[in-house]
Amino acid sequence: MAMSKVIRVLEKSIPPSPYSVLLEHRNKNDSILFESHAVALLTSQETDVIRKQYTKLCDAYGCLGVLQLNAGESTVLFLVLVTGCVSMGKICDVEVFRITQTQFVSLQNAAPNEDKISECRKLLNSGTFYFAHSNATMSSHLQKFDITLCAQRRQQTTETDNRFFWNRMMHIHMLRFGVDCLSWLLKAMCGSVEIRTVYIGAKQARAAIISRLSCERAGTRFNVRGTNDEGHVANFVETEQVVYVDSDVTSYIQTRGSVPLFWEQPGVQVGSHKVKLSRGFETAAAAFDRHMTMMKQRYGYQAIINLLGTSMIGSKEGEAMLSNEFQRHHSMSTHKDVPHIIFDYHQECRGGNFGALSKLKERLGACGVNYGFFHASQGQVLREQFGVIRTNCLDCLDRTNCVQTFLGLDMINQQIDALKLGDKKQNFSRFEEIFRQMWINNGNEVSKIYAGTGAIQGGSKLMDGARSAARTIQNNLLDNSKQEAIDILLVGSTLSSELADRARILLPSNMLHAPTTVLREMCKCYAEYVVPRTCRVAVGTYNVNGGKHFRSIVFKDSLSAWLLDCHALARAKALVNVNNPSENASAPVDIYAIGFQEIVDLNASNIMAASTDNAKLWAEELQKTISRDNDYVLLTYQQLVGVCLYIYVRPEHAPFIRDVAIDCVKTGLGGTTGNKGACAIRFVLYGTSMCFVCAHFAAGQSQVAERNADYSEITRKLAFPMGRTLKSHDWVFWCGDFNYRIDMDKDDLKEALQNGDITSVLANDQLRKEQEIGNVFSDFLEGEINFDPTYKYDVFSDEYDTSEKQRAPAWTDRVLWRRRKALAAETDVNSVEWNPGKLIHYGRSELKQSDHRPVIAIIDAEIVEIDCQRRREVFEQVIRDLGPPDSTIVVHVKEQAVDEDGPTIYDEAVMSTLIQELSKMGEVTLVRYVEDTMWVTFRNGESALNASKKQSIHICGLELEFELKTAYWQPLVDREIELCTTNTIPLCANPKEQAQLFSSSPDVPRRPKQPPTRPAPARPPMPMSPKNSPRHQPHVGVISVVPEMLQSKGPKPPMPPQPTMTQPLQPLPVSSQHKNMKSALGGVGNMEAYNDGNESLSSSKSQSPTDTSALHSSSLVSPAGLADASLPPTPPRQSKNATPISTPTRQSKQTSLDIQEGASTFYDGSACNIYEEIQDEIPAPRHPPPPFPPAVNEDNLMHSSGGESPRKQGSAIQPNPVGPPPPLPARRGPPPIPNRSGNAPPLPTRPNNNN
Repeated sequence: MAMSKVIRVLEKSIPPSPYSVLLEHRNKNDSILFESHAVALLTSQETDVIRKQYTKLCDAYGCLGVLQLNAGESTVLFLVLVTGCVSMGKICDVEVFRITQTQFVSLQNAAPNEDKISECRKLLNSGTFYFAHSNATMSSHLQKFDITLCAQRRQQTTETDNRFFWNRMMHIHMLRFGVDCLSWLLKAMCGSVEIRTVYIGAKQARAAIISRLSCERAGTRFNVRGTNDEGHVANFVETEQVVYVDSDVTSYIQTRGSVPLFWEQPGVQVGSHKVKLSRGFETAAAAFDRHMTMMKQRYGYQAIINLLGTSMIGSKEGEAMLSNEFQRHHSMSTHKDVPHIIFDYHQECRGGNFGALSKLKERLGACGVNYGFFHASQGQVLREQFGVIRTNCLDCLDRTNCVQTFLGLDMINQQIDALKLGDKKQNFSRFEEIFRQMWINNGNEVSKIYAGTGAIQGGSKLMDGARSAARTIQNNLLDNSKQEAIDILLVGSTLSSELADRARILLPSNMLHAPTTVLREMCKCYAEYVVPRTCRVAVGTYNVNGGKHFRSIVFKDSLSAWLLDCHALARAKALVNVNNPSENASAPVDIYAIGFQEIVDLNASNIMAASTDNAKLWAEELQKTISRDNDYVLLTYQQLVGVCLYIYVRPEHAPFIRDVAIDCVKTGLGGTTGNKGACAIRFVLYGTSMCFVCAHFAAGQSQVAERNADYSEITRKLAFPMGRTLKSHDWVFWCGDFNYRIDMDKDDLKEALQNGDITSVLANDQLRKEQEIGNVFSDFLEGEINFDPTYKYDVFSDEYDTSEKQRAPAWTDRVLWRRRKALAAETDVNSVEWNPGKLIHYGRSELKQSDHRPVIAIIDAEIVEIDCQRRREVFEQVIRDLGPPDSTIVVHVKEQAVDEDGPTIYDEAVMSTLIQELSKMGEVTLVRYVEDTMWVTFRNGESALNASKKQSIHICGLELEFELKTAYWQPLVDREIELCTTNTIPLCANPKEQAQLFSSSPDVPRRPKQPPTRPAPARPPMPMSPKNSPRHQPHVGVISVVPEMLQSKGPKPPMPPQPTMTQPLQPLPVSSQHKNMKSALGGVGNMEAYNDGNESLSSSKSQSPTDTSALHSSSLVSPAGLADASLPPTPPRQSKNATPISTPTRQSKQTSLDIQEGASTFYDGSACNIYEEIQDEIPAPRHPPPPFPPAVNEDNLMHSSGGESPRKQGSAIQPNPVGPPPPLPARRGPPPIPNRSGNAPPLPTRPNNNN
């Protein structure tokens, strides 16, 4: 069935009237009006009245929804239409289409933001988005067919799986105005869909491979890696291998996903695999546990296939390091019951040795990994898949494609056998070839989404080299814009403002879609749902002068004096402790931020490619030192040549840290080198965002302007994901070697310091001067300096510089901090008590291994914890206070005027006066008449709520009453939240129970008892007339058709005319099966139909046209129906080892051997090359397939030789496959009727084949 363009979009652009867009649907009487950000559902009468003012804009196949883009404080809306699509095939009689072209229609009369729109359009047009089309003529269960659900989940629910619902945010805008999105909008899935039709005798099978890409952590190759804090991994794909035959379906699920750790590949990647772990082991354990727990909840039992390299030498060193960390997390977690199979794909399958994949199957078998597959018949579930195999390599692309293909082709034999299609060996090979090609296409499509090119298959070196080069260019240079388009598509309203950042910190992800007014109110009243607590932060900075004395024993022992004992030593020396009360002195530090400068020598080689060895050694040594009294774990660290910043936290805080991000800014040589610059690390702790910066500014006594420029450059360029900047954090701690000097004569300076006159020296401090002017560190605080300058000393000495330069002492090493005021505090100073932070200690330590002295500051910072239950209550209250989302009131006359000539609500004077009165309550955006009422839409819901509270008004002698169009709008908001919340149901409701059933019967489970069949018909049914209807034309792709084509039935194949005869007694399923088969034969455009055509042609060469038609008609319906009707009910299928009750032992063993023989061809070396070129021409058999033998009764069955089944006897009639043709049943006049005698039919006379 071709899909026609059912959507028409019209626009009205007549100034000064507001710009509006009208959306019409061919199969609906209503239409949708978009005007001034409002949405109205118009009746056919309303549409007829205003339609003349509109002009056609475009036609489309469907609508994806409304895309919201944030442009400053305003929001820009676009209507997204599907203007091009191509059919992929049918699943359950529902056609699946691939989106090839989209159009963005602006809903306001303004020039669109073409840059962002073009990237979103390019993403949607990339050929990786699909939707399922259903119409009103289909049955209810087909209309609810959802492409996001696999066959097994479809038996349990009809609710869309939000993981694979990519345009769900586009539905929200229309959902707020009460539009039925299910009937007006499409649901798009990103991934791959491959569908083929396979003809097996009289049966028609639909084979499909569907890969669904999750949108929970979507992105491009080098922008999105590993996991996030919720446990969602990059490039997570659920792949389903499914076969439909009549009312039977078998499905097999596999998953792939990135290594569930925090890791990335920084810098330009050209043929290398530089892998960096972005978090420490302990801080990544929580996310790893969340991911594995989530996988068990959603899919049941798990088995991990890890395809990463294991060699620690060469270019795969990063892979091996990541693999080892993966294994370490797995072995130390609570998920040790999950098998973790290490299979170095490049090592095992070197040189195209795909036969080595059999070793992987042996390892899976040794671990007991066999979770079965799903099988349902006539709506009744016969067996369930109770676990999945999770496969990963580095990118989860090429190697994963190969292994998943191997596992899928191995399982297809069992699926075919469960469907009772495995009677002939060629059926296995046919399905295997078809699925092999579909798996190759599937791998290419999944690779295009994540890497931008097709899969590297290992078959053609030239093609693989071209794709590898294209990947390098795409991933390193072009993927940033694609990543932004993905974020816009998924997040909806892409807010990059300060309000949006506050909302992301305080609110869960499923509330961020709320309107700006709701977000602002939630941020203002945040104090109602948070609990404040104190977090002690220690920030240290040290210029180690290249770290030359790092291995000194004295130096190692003295680190604790700087990081642990500095406060106690200072309190012991001071007679009066001014900074803090003594009762807080013993509280442990919650967060350590330790910054270093010149961690390596700033020579040319290190500037170009700095060594990371020193940074790793420092990380280990620092953790040992600060964990002397309390345990600390490494969150992450970042290095820029000589600048390095480390963050350590208490273990109890690690599970509550999220959104960790890092960034670096180079300021050396005009921003080209990293000898000067800054490193920054940001994260969210509970409900508070923190950012730590370690910087090294330009040196020199007079280079004040250069240092100011370095500060400005770092502040401007530091950027984090989702548009976050340095100022969009609650707390900012900045440490480093700022190199600000003292504007005094050297001798006077040293004399003042000897006299202890620090105050007069600080008055000439360059940093203090520039800060007072406002050039640098505005709004930053610094503790009182009561210690001597930290620069410059002779190494291992207490003397300032005695070299030839004799540099003047200065406080170059500093620590400053800033706290952002709350949103409520900015408007109302008295609303929230604001604490800028309490300084506990600020001082230096006497470490002499460098020409600098280390400095540390300890600050008590106030952070907040979020009460989720209370937050939900506040959110509901805010929704109630802000009014309905549609912002619409209904105005009607309370009592109709007795005088017919009196004023009415339709009078222009009444309307204008009413609008003036309502405008005092808020901006009116849309007015429309609905029957005897007037509907007025405001800019926001709060204005509508205020108008409804007024209840009535007297205008021009009329008493008008006001009421809300949507009196109870809370359920609408709940639907919005549900749309943005994960709703995945378990694949198997009870995996343990299914595992026990499978272990007791690993083969196909027992089928339900079949209902008694009717007697076999005397002859097969007559075919329909061969005349083709002009409406039954074959189609390829998308063809615009008239509506009557949607009502047409499937075409019938041409058949020669047959003599009329009485209607036979025949079971209904056989007739419907015959009809469906003939309907399917009318389609063109797939390889399987072409292959079957070759076989039919080669078989027909030896028969006359009359015999050909008779044989074709007989093979379609008669044998299967006759045999099944005359035999007793189908016995239950048992395991391969157990002997069936009603089946002889010899037959059971023979059937098992046949299945094993048919599957064994898959494991030899030649057959395991899954990416080998597949020939379209399948050799036709030398003789036509033998027909089914006539049915025999139970007495004949008992006296048959060897106790074999009639099917077995039928196969024994042909002793030699290359001998004479198989026997045909005796014909008794036209049309031929099979001989129903108990004896074997005689061989018929072969007709002349030369005509």
